[in-house]
Amino acid sequence: MNTAVTLLTEQVSQEKQSLRLITRQIIVILDFGSQYSELIARRVRETQVYSEVLSYRTTAEQIRQLNPKGIILSGGPSSVYDTGAPHCDPEIWHLGIPIMGVCYGMQLMVQQLGGEVSRATRGEYGKASLYVDDATDLLANVETGTTMWMSHGDSVNTMPSGFELLAHTDNTPCAAIANHAHKLYGVQFHPEVVHSHGGGALIRNFVYDICECEPTWTTDAFVEEAVREIKARVGNKRVLLALSGGVDSSTLAFLLYKAIGEQLTCMFIDQGFMRKLEPERLVKLFKDEFHIPVEYVNARQRFLTALDGITDPEEKRRIIGHEFIRVFEEESRRLGPFDYLAQGTLYPDVIESADTNVDPQTGERVAVKIKSHHNVGGLPKDLRFKLIEPLRKLFKDEVRKVGRSIGLPEEIVQRHPFPGPGLAIRILGEVTAERLNILRDADLIVRQEINQNGLYHDCWQAFAVLLPIKSVGVMGDQRTYAYPIVLRIVTSEDGMTADWARVPYDVLEVISNRIVNEVKGVNRVVYDITSKPPGTIEWE
Repeated sequence: MNTAVTLLTEQVSQEKQSLRLITRQIIVILDFGSQYSELIARRVRETQVYSEVLSYRTTAEQIRQLNPKGIILSGGPSSVYDTGAPHCDPEIWHLGIPIMGVCYGMQLMVQQLGGEVSRATRGEYGKASLYVDDATDLLANVETGTTMWMSHGDSVNTMPSGFELLAHTDNTPCAAIANHAHKLYGVQFHPEVVHSHGGGALIRNFVYDICECEPTWTTDAFVEEAVREIKARVGNKRVLLALSGGVDSSTLAFLLYKAIGEQLTCMFIDQGFMRKLEPERLVKLFKDEFHIPVEYVNARQRFLTALDGITDPEEKRRIIGHEFIRVFEEESRRLGPFDYLAQGTLYPDVIESADTNVDPQTGERVAVKIKSHHNVGGLPKDLRFKLIEPLRKLFKDEVRKVGRSIGLPEEIVQRHPFPGPGLAIRILGEVTAERLNILRDADLIVRQEINQNGLYHDCWQAFAVLLPIKSVGVMGDQRTYAYPIVLRIVTSEDGMTADWARVPYDVLEVISNRIVNEVKGVNRVVYDITSKPPGTIEWE
């Protein structure tokens, strides 16, 4: 057995054990390289049915062992006829499990089952009206003429034997197809995106009516099973938690404390890249209000020294991740011993940190690394801790629900996401003490004004970025040469995609005036109006 197959078998075996602990009803999503495969998983979970994303190389036998209620094939950037295009195990069509192909997944289904796919005369991108030809099962309660989101250059010319037409658009004759007898379905559009107005109804139809799932994936069920899994894995060992004060690590702290109590030690390492006044507030909250002991470690100078002269963002993340672990190791010797290091890693962290996925035999490429997260891609190879990441398969909104259910206060539940490397990756270029002080003061003003104007809960994130350039300005009839501050305020549901927030002009004006007047070293403020994609939320 080659290395790639061995690793895949081990991965699926681990996923199988994890999934059985969490729920018996599973919808498996095979990923063909789409950056939005996780959105499909999220939409399925919104029906309170658990879903998990696996590689398209997962074999039919491995899928059978997971005993899923249904399978969804994701979209992808390839054409089914491209050299090296990703293909799934053709045996999955004979598993007797309902399958739905989305975009590329539909085209692959058609090709492998004897139909014909070719380059469309006219591609279809963006919104399109879907005209329903068969309103049974998959398209029940989906109104004809409803808007669906298209993004494809290939189209189905000939359906495989046994398939029927469910819907079409003006440019796509086969927009939805089905083999009702074998419960095989294909849609050329993307029901998972918010632009598809009937997408939610379609997914519910597939999950509930076709796959016959029940809504058992609930917050209470997750907490119960997570606590059971933590106890089973940790036993009587001790766990060290990397506490940052955000909703992820705070929820994890509450969850771990619920599961293992005094076996947990929370350590907050102040690396010097936190927002203004946050370290003090965090320690006070946990010690005085939550009564969960926290070991405070002041490592500000150590981290700043380690980043001296470093400008590359990936190198910053690597160094910060490395230093985090080293500090933990050193401090754990004083407090320990500890067997496990707990981290609040989430699904988007894992996805965005995925290295280019290349099959060693075929050279097939699936996903591309966007950026490393310090707790995913920056860990040293000689890590002496065993990692425990109970939130690794959750989206941010799911973590918030878990946090509320176990008593986390709204102050933390609603806290905007904050990157592990902190302000170090919101300063482009070299990180210095002077630049950190400037950014802290500017960032505080942004948060104050967003809060005071009642916009905090309407935004996914609102923060400031410092650019390592200077421009000419005039203040008090004198020439200035100072830094610009970039305002980054976005709306999002899960961080996978985002749009810039339409903040009222008068609020932006107040933020700008306050920053240039109150923050020494800044003479210009600009607003980033780039969505994700093509940009990312963070600048580095």
